[in-house]
Amino acid sequence: MIRATALLPIGFTLALLAAAPAAAQQRHDSNAPIDFDAQHIELQDKANRVTLSGGVRIKQAEMTLAAARVTLAYTGQITDGSPEVSRLDAAGGVTVTRPDQSATGQYAVYDVNKRIITMIGGVTLKQGANTVSGGRLVINLDTGRATIDGSGVGGSTGATGTTGTQSRGGRVTGRFSVPKRTGGTATPAAPATPAPKQ
Repeated sequence: MIRATALLPIGFTLALLAAAPAAAQQRHDSNAPIDFDAQHIELQDKANRVTLSGGVRIKQAEMTLAAARVTLAYTGQITDGSPEVSRLDAAGGVTVTRPDQSATGQYAVYDVNKRIITMIGGVTLKQGANTVSGGRLVINLDTGRATIDGSGVGGSTGATGTTGTQSRGGRVTGRFSVPKRTGGTATPAAPATPAPKQ
């Protein structure tokens, strides 16, 4: 089975469009403290876990994560009077916002140690007029690279009791803006910069 995959830099005005390059994305400071706001908190100290629910907002540096429910796992280590968070699991209308882009999905996992956010279930990544949708989005906060593919959480496989199972073979869809035409000719764009080799 063929699976469509799109590799995009987080500031994805894409060289494929030969558009003027976007301002370089700033690297996310994943060492910044994590602040939260929620209607309810449940501390599960023996499990090194905190569950937040009700309009949850998590903020770290310039990034904000919003969801209906977030579970934070911590290491047991205390720094500056607060536990060290190692992972966040978010569910219910998850939105991750950075200075000039946003991503939405049903679920998200932020692995703080690896500095990777994985979102699944009807994922959409937007920057300006550019939009890409798929089943799963992986954002590497160190490199600024996002990978979108068609797999993700499906509603059901048809078998009883299998709601929320992994589906494969979906499609990645999107829309990109193009240079505006004036008087029948396109506004010239800056030459595309070749992507670094992997």
